[in-house]
Amino acid sequence: MSIGDKLKSWAKRIKRDGVTLWFAGNHPATPWYAKALGVFVVAYALSPIDLIPDFVPVLGYVDDVLLLPGLIWLTIRLLPPEVLADCRNQADVWIKTQGSKPSSRVGAVVIVLLWIAVGTAIWTWLVQPRL
Repeated sequence: MSIGDKLKSWAKRIKRDGVTLWFAGNHPATPWYAKALGVFVVAYALSPIDLIPDFVPVLGYVDDVLLLPGLIWLTIRLLPPEVLADCRNQADVWIKTQGSKPSSRVGAVVIVLLWIAVGTAIWTWLVQPRL
């Protein structure tokens, strides 16, 4: 198996596990701490807007390549094995029937609000005192 094939396989697993977390958030046997982290990860993963835009050199891809897979891995590790198996089955069915990941408008709103908060903080602490 070539490196390209391994990367494609890894990317498919990450995509499936992102959808798995979406189902785990609604599963009654998911612990509260896994749900809390899972909701954050899913909202961010399914948001059409990135925290760090991709056009920012180097940093724009850090969230896509390191941060998001790391958070997905951590959240998957927090799920009980039976919940993980059930939600992965649901994710596999979703991906086969829908062909794409779901999207989250809530995630997009959270990212926009975070950017507004960061912009306001920068204005308040750095720009406004100099005026």
